[in-house]
Amino acid sequence: MLQKFVLITGALDYLVGLGTWAGAVSNPQAGTFVPLMTLGMFLMMAAGCLVWASKDIPARAPVVVWQGIVRLTAVASVLYAVPQGLAEPVMYALVVFDGTIGLVYVIGAARVTGHSPAQLLAWSS
Repeated sequence: MLQKFVLITGALDYLVGLGTWAGAVSNPQAGTFVPLMTLGMFLMMAAGCLVWASKDIPARAPVVVWQGIVRLTAVASVLYAVPQGLAEPVMYALVVFDGTIGLVYVIGAARVTGHSPAQLLAWSS
């Protein structure tokens, strides 16, 4: 079950990366074009890593956990940014979506391997 979840949610990052590129190309702005193009490629690289990791989660669980931490960082950023006026309240949807995925990645990888998230983050057993 975790394997399919990681595969599907990871593959969806390809679309998010392409969407990020499309936004940058369709409305190029000084100061945001290069970061958005780079972010889009980073998202597609993350997608590739997750699709690869989904093929052998016990051996590649650290990749899954690190991506879970990335998603939980997005959640923490939204929870800080919206009350500070740095982001729109619609971003709270990211909390639900990425928060759920991030928790499933971290908790699921720990359960599959029997290692703690900290051990997986350190690539140790």
